Amino acid sequence: MCGIVGLLVKTPELRERLGELMVPMLIGMTERGPDSAGLAIFGAPVASEERKVSLYAGFTDEGADFPWKRLVSALEGRLGSKVGLEAKGNHAVLMVRTDVNAVKHWLSEHYPKVYLLSVGNSIELYKDIGTPAQVADRYSFEKLKGSHLVGHTRMATESAVTPDRAHPFTAGEDFCLVHNGSLSNPYGVRRKLEPQGIRFDTDNDTEAACRFLEWRLREGDTLPDALQKGFEELDGFYTFLMGTSTELALIRDPFACKPAVVAENDDYVAIASEFRSLAHLPDIRHAKVFEPAPEEMYVWKV
Repeated sequence: MCGIVGLLVKTPELRERLGELMVPMLIGMTERGPDSAGLAIFGAPVASEERKVSLYAGFTDEGADFPWKRLVSALEGRLGSKVGLEAKGNHAVLMVRTDVNAVKHWLSEHYPKVYLLSVGNSIELYKDIGTPAQVADRYSFEKLKGSHLVGHTRMATESAVTPDRAHPFTAGEDFCLVHNGSLSNPYGVRRKLEPQGIRFDTDNDTEAACRFLEWRLREGDTLPDALQKGFEELDGFYTFLMGTSTELALIRDPFACKPAVVAENDDYVAIASEFRSLAHLPDIRHAKVFEPAPEEMYVWKV
């Protein structure tokens, strides 16, 4: 049992309050997922030739005292270009103007214990062990700004409680997925993807779904086409909530065993596993509230 939350704001003024509105949503799912939590937020994009790189240093000896400025100075020397830095304890977002693969290779060679969380033009990702309230406070979620986000609270059932196995999972650029449920064929999916050169970081079943759908997008599918192939290839009980730089998408398996509720009005689209995580939102009583149908695609654009 886990909790998912999602929020896409239609009114530009609400982008300043995205984190503030989201924190009660995430904390409202604590009983569904007390062991770890995280979110991916899509904010103002950097220049087209730049990328945001979210990193986690909790696996290093220094942890929250990790010397991010030292890492950035060494990386700038390697790249010969300026690297932006926004650090919060054991988490940092780098802004780089170069081939991201060069950054990944340099990190694996010089800082192998620094874990890469996400890459993209607009995505930033935070996840860690602890209750949702603890993780939200640790990374100041209430101050985050952006157009939409995807969040998750985890109650581990099939893999260890570690930061890398927390959700959201990412693959490629500007794509993330959170999951409530369990897949029965994740290793079959892995065997299909590994010959394509796709590498897995964990044994979590959610990672298989994330990498499968992102692979379909890279192969040229639209998001609805990729989701349709997901219905055909991914077996199990699931609610998936996904984010791209321009979209928020929700699907449930053909039996719709895992709960989800949507509230939509002129200002926002809000999604959660239970209504209690939506009850505080502004003007919620005038929103259209509904339960998503099984094996249907719901895609909202920014």
